[in-house]
Amino acid sequence: MAVLADRMNELGTETAFEVLARANALAASGRDIINLGIGQPDFKTPEHIVEAAIKALRDGHHGYTPAQGIPELREAVAADLEARHGAAVDPGNVLIVPGGKVTMFFAMLIYGQPGTEIMYPNPGFPIYESAIRFSGATPVPIALREENGFAFSAAEVLAQITDRTRLLILNSPANPTGGAVDKAEFDALVAGLAAWPKVTVLSDEIYSQMLYDGRSHVSLLQYPELKDRLIVLDGWSKTYAMTGWRLGLSVWPKDVIADAEKLAVNCHSCVNAPTQFAGLAALQGPQDAVHDMLAAFDQRRRVIVDALNNIDGFSCVEPGGAFYAFPNITGTGMDAKTLQTRMLEEAGVAVIAGTSFGAMGEGYLRFSYANSTENIVTAIDRIAAMLAADS
Repeated sequence: MAVLADRMNELGTETAFEVLARANALAASGRDIINLGIGQPDFKTPEHIVEAAIKALRDGHHGYTPAQGIPELREAVAADLEARHGAAVDPGNVLIVPGGKVTMFFAMLIYGQPGTEIMYPNPGFPIYESAIRFSGATPVPIALREENGFAFSAAEVLAQITDRTRLLILNSPANPTGGAVDKAEFDALVAGLAAWPKVTVLSDEIYSQMLYDGRSHVSLLQYPELKDRLIVLDGWSKTYAMTGWRLGLSVWPKDVIADAEKLAVNCHSCVNAPTQFAGLAALQGPQDAVHDMLAAFDQRRRVIVDALNNIDGFSCVEPGGAFYAFPNITGTGMDAKTLQTRMLEEAGVAVIAGTSFGAMGEGYLRFSYANSTENIVTAIDRIAAMLAADS
């Protein structure tokens, strides 16, 4: 029997894909399943983006591309970030990657090793903790609490930093909670980080264009004092309904971009050419589809929050961004994993237990409202009926 490296025991997983597989298996057996578990838009990629990829193939873009990304796409990324956030970005510090997780892994590998600490949001995207453990660093959770709208407390974060802290991960708007952090909290955090000049920040801004109720996105690119120790993660998958294209972007400090590029060469060589031309078309083409999708998500957000709050044993704060609701289910008397399983097996509704996003997610479920309003209403009706039958 093969002997695996010990570090393989440190890798976790993303439960959303396990739930998706079970939901698909039930559907294949003839069950009517409504999937509110997987975090991807239910819209097609806009046609002009698809056509740009097809044209790139027909024009002969079949070979390797630069490891850092084609120059025209990196320039477009820098221009887009400056237009949206008002902060100048050097295209030379941009790295195009095959999906946002690559940026996470590269950051953990560059900054994490035994004896160091990396701070991450909890509940949060599960790959944070998984990749931290894989790097050998010690994961230090940042508590996100319902009473704060699932935003971090700058004072609490600063109090947790030690001489061993090498990286601080932030995510706003957030997965799984939909929480969006106010600028005042970012201001306080950045001011406090002046006392910790050796701490680098990884800002996961993949949902930066999905905010509601007039909120404006706060990008850490807007804080010049962090420029030399800031990594920004963003991409096309959520904003442009391009999850399957596997295209992400990252901005790195000037003195670290060469190390990130070296990892890219060792890991994936480069991102495939036609996908990069699709990404270019997305940034430079019409943005109507982006606005239409956001309007649809906003309408669904209101429907699902109201519906969840009408279920006995549930209470749900209104998410400020992304396309997730994160209701408190402690009133049902069931733990998150038990309720997740029952909802899928008995009610035919796929959702994700809060514990899939960290220990602090116990007592919550994640609902993705990247599904039709009709399906959302039907799913909530099924859940309410299942719970009513228990009483």
